[in-house]
Amino acid sequence: MKKLLSFTLAALMVLVCVFSFASCGKKGKTLEEVKAAGELVVATSPDFPPFENLEGEEVVGIEVDILKKICEKLGVKLTLKQMDFEAVLPGVQAGKFDCGMSGITVTPARQKNMLFTDPYFVATQAIVVKAGSAIASKADLAGKKVSAQTGTTAEEYCLDNGYSVSAFNANSDAQTALLNGNVDAWVIDNLTAIAMVETYNEGKADDAKLVILSEAMTEEPYAFAFAFGSEDLVAEINKIQKTMLDDGTIAGIFEKFGEDYAAPASK
Repeated sequence: MKKLLSFTLAALMVLVCVFSFASCGKKGKTLEEVKAAGELVVATSPDFPPFENLEGEEVVGIEVDILKKICEKLGVKLTLKQMDFEAVLPGVQAGKFDCGMSGITVTPARQKNMLFTDPYFVATQAIVVKAGSAIASKADLAGKKVSAQTGTTAEEYCLDNGYSVSAFNANSDAQTALLNGNVDAWVIDNLTAIAMVETYNEGKADDAKLVILSEAMTEEPYAFAFAFGSEDLVAEINKIQKTMLDDGTIAGIFEKFGEDYAAPASK
């Protein structure tokens, strides 16, 4: 996804904490502090299958499984805190949570404000249209209106490149905007697009289905986010994550969820 900071009221309330040292902790936790606490507290927006979504009241998904294994190696439990995505990164930056997990894309702008683990996956932004649409490629989006989730790199990319964007708090609402004809296309991370489109298309006639274009909008690396001050914690997680990449553990997690895996370039 994901995802760009969005300055909505909820996010701004958290951002106030970033600049108020007396009332909020700006500094991230060290490895020693996380081990002493016995848990890694992770902020997530569980509306992004297959990376994280709700099954009943439980958050499940690819990133959940990855962080569970990392936490096992750290000797701590994984504690998840659910919220809208636009509150995830500000909350981590302000020290309210140890880590952010929501298909988060590493960008130069974000790296000025936060720490990131090494990427564990390379994602693409997919373009989704209704069956029979005249839009067959990225070039066909010129002059068209697109939907995206608020605060995501999909929204950022489309705005930066001059598209008319309707942004929504939930991907399901961005999908509905396309279905209702309020926009011409929907831009969303590829694996999540596949999951949501497959679910929607089930039992539908061919002319009523959604279609994912073969050409991607853009490509981007996913990682986990931390506040400055967590440098030694991130370094330790990078070591664990590299082992999981090298021995096929992360690829196996993607396979468990029936997803293709695109590995990041090795360091």
